[in-house]
Amino acid sequence: MTDQPSSSPCYASQGADAYMGYASRDELLAALNELLEAERAGARVASASAKALGDSDFSQLMERVRSDEAHWRAMLAAHIRRLGAMPSRRTGAFFEKAMEIADPLERLAFLNRGQAWVVRKLDILMPRVRDDSMHADLQEMAARHRSNIDLAQRFGDEKRRQVP
Repeated sequence: MTDQPSSSPCYASQGADAYMGYASRDELLAALNELLEAERAGARVASASAKALGDSDFSQLMERVRSDEAHWRAMLAAHIRRLGAMPSRRTGAFFEKAMEIADPLERLAFLNRGQAWVVRKLDILMPRVRDDSMHADLQEMAARHRSNIDLAQRFGDEKRRQVP
């Protein structure tokens, strides 16, 4: 009888992220920069739209969205730097498309679709993020976007009901 283990040890925990089904560093950087550019565009849309309705509730909603977008931009940039890269300085094409919409409530609906796009991107990315801190931040980002989507939807619905 020998004291040797009956099977070889498992080294799966030492496997590369991509081998284990997680996003590689390059995939993470691409996704985080894409989200960063989208957040920058969303913040600019919210800022430019704040006074469009001449309604203080609308202005407050846009300020909340702008503030959240600024927070998530800082978080995404920090994670990009932590991965050893420089954050993108570009603004997503969403900004120009949104600003072509003259009606503030229609622009709000478009902004909401942009927020929903971010949530979908996060939902796809999160299961592939191995880093617990980054995963938690992305999860919180998705939750806040969902909250803002609900607020904006309720606001838009209420304003549309007020129109004769």
